[in-house]
Amino acid sequence: MIEWGIIALIICGLYVYIFEIPNYQSFRKVTRLTRGNKTERSLVRQLLKHGIPYQTIFHDLYLKKHNTTYSQIDVVIATKVGIIVFEVKRYSGWLFGTGNQRQWTQVLNYGKEKHRFYNPILQNKNHIRYLKTQLPNENVPFFSVVVFYGDCVLKDINYIPNGTYLAKSNKVLIVLETILREHEPALYTDKRNIINLLTKAVKNGEDTEIQKRHVQNIKDTLGEDRIFQ
Repeated sequence: MIEWGIIALIICGLYVYIFEIPNYQSFRKVTRLTRGNKTERSLVRQLLKHGIPYQTIFHDLYLKKHNTTYSQIDVVIATKVGIIVFEVKRYSGWLFGTGNQRQWTQVLNYGKEKHRFYNPILQNKNHIRYLKTQLPNENVPFFSVVVFYGDCVLKDINYIPNGTYLAKSNKVLIVLETILREHEPALYTDKRNIINLLTKAVKNGEDTEIQKRHVQNIKDTLGEDRIFQ
């Protein structure tokens, strides 16, 4: 009698061996399961499965802004047409906002719940600004891609700046292909300098003190502990 359960396990094992293990080895060269969050790591896996070289993918970067403050960037890839900076979000419900509004609105429960959150376009714009200030001799294009995971609907989003793209997670590879197809190869002045900067920013993320300081800076900025109701 055929043990179908055993056969299923064998097939599953073969699938993992053929498809997942090679990808996992590349994944480990980019990041670890303890870095960032699950949604960011999902994007890294998507990029690897799409054939993006692991050497060009940088995850969970902590870019130094001032003496004690850092900007945390989700994912960056260095491509032939320029540097693509990803901001990764997970939301449900309907999302409303414009490219230049400071706050966007999330609507849940058929309009009964509304929540404000910081405009992810502006958030990623700041990340790119900090990167540019540390690469003063480079004039390569930067592209901003905000990726939304979850069952959210981009209900009324408009006035998206040039060089900025918004995508649900299942369309992010289409956005990537669009950027690569529609732009000319970039003229890098010093690729090594860029790679060194991005590598160092990833390395900063391994420092627990930097992580704690970054979280505290966010809390200080939000000021939630100074609200009494």
